[in-house]
Amino acid sequence: MSVLVPRRRYSRAVLALAVAFLLMLSTTAFASASGGGVTLQRLSKDPFTNSGSQHKTQVEPDTFSYGSTIVSVFQSGRFFGGGSSDIGWATSTNNGATWKHGFMPGTTPYSTPPGLYAAVSDASVAYDAKHKVWIASMLGLTNGNAVDVLVSRSKNGGLTWSKPFAVNKSGDFNDKNWSVCDDTASSPFYGNCYTEFDDNSLGDLEHMSTSTNGGKTWSAALSPSGNPHGLGGQPVVQPGGNVIVPFEDLNGTISDFSSTNGGSSWSAPVTIASIDVFSEPANIRTSPLPSAEIDGTGTVYVAWQDCRFESGCSANDIVFSTSTNGTNWSAVQRVPADPIGSGVDHFIPGIAVDKSTSGSSAHIAVTYYYFTQANCTSNCQLDVGYLSSINGGATWSASQQLAGPMQLTWLASTSQGYMVGDYISTSIAGNGNAFPAFEVAKAPKGSKLNEGTFTVKGGLPVTGGALSSNAVVVDHGHAPAPVRTTAF
Repeated sequence: MSVLVPRRRYSRAVLALAVAFLLMLSTTAFASASGGGVTLQRLSKDPFTNSGSQHKTQVEPDTFSYGSTIVSVFQSGRFFGGGSSDIGWATSTNNGATWKHGFMPGTTPYSTPPGLYAAVSDASVAYDAKHKVWIASMLGLTNGNAVDVLVSRSKNGGLTWSKPFAVNKSGDFNDKNWSVCDDTASSPFYGNCYTEFDDNSLGDLEHMSTSTNGGKTWSAALSPSGNPHGLGGQPVVQPGGNVIVPFEDLNGTISDFSSTNGGSSWSAPVTIASIDVFSEPANIRTSPLPSAEIDGTGTVYVAWQDCRFESGCSANDIVFSTSTNGTNWSAVQRVPADPIGSGVDHFIPGIAVDKSTSGSSAHIAVTYYYFTQANCTSNCQLDVGYLSSINGGATWSASQQLAGPMQLTWLASTSQGYMVGDYISTSIAGNGNAFPAFEVAKAPKGSKLNEGTFTVKGGLPVTGGALSSNAVVVDHGHAPAPVRTTAF
């Protein structure tokens, strides 16, 4: 069952922090950081010093690319009990060559201008090509028990954003939203946008809401057939308009449901695979939330953390499964970041697929966090890794360290452990390079942390190699599905 995590109550009387000078500022003003032989580009840093939030902290980035534009959104100024002071954004309109950044207006007492919500969380971003609008969805935490699903819109390429408004304001505790739009001009539902969320007040009942006008208005929430309960549903849209929503099902599986009629109704869930997960003894937030992407002809890729290939479920690998229809899924395959039995623990993946490629020539990139020793506790060293494939995941490049090592005590502290995020994200830009967004932390100065959002300067090439995905599943029995906690 889901565990309702108590949230701190925050006064609406706190004066908003003046952050307007950060808007539209190029990240060339930030110093770059290095990790693993690459040059990192800082996308944003936390300016919020209000009482209660942890300065400087940023967590949980999402990204989306369309044409030459890449947009990332993330939490900034993390609260221990849930949510953040505001949602930050970083946008490049030239395939990652330069970036602008800022913070959403009208969200919390700390935003400019101030908003009504106590905190905001779980940012997700999508692009509606028909209506030429970027859509950022997020959760708005109230001073009571309600958590609303919100949307902000940008009509100028992700460079300025509207104040958020409610997609769903039921008065319930809504959780873990994801949004996507149908960007295929030949699709019968071209211009439809879809937002997934779950209702924690109803045992994490899955919901979907649809917009047909660029996110201005949204339909009443619909539950899939069979009323599945889960978390982290990440919708993707096939070229013909079918919507497939992989999610973490509370029955202990990665599953999906779908719609073939533009969101008028949603199917009963289909099982993709059982959840078989190593629970890190370290005090860090992780869970097997799926990361989903789609190639140019509609093959869906779903990745998550899983221990099925490791003897005794002794560590997590990043694994994936594929489907062309959302009903029949491939056997689970392993992303070969390290040899089986290496003791390296991999978690929180962000998968990207180049939509200009497909099938056996699909270009895939995966970014993830990892511990070099799965059984570490207080002495853990956290790193960020990356690898890629140019043949649909049949073989992979060697893995590459992007950042780290970091100590856990350098990260934002939450009621569920130290936090980089329950998810990260990778997008492949129009020039074919992969741009991951992830958190990098340095040693704090006194009580002031230093955890910010980074990408790789110029992006990363998507290449292939000889590392095979083929692996024999170790028969160690299934680890129990994790106890579900709230995502914000």
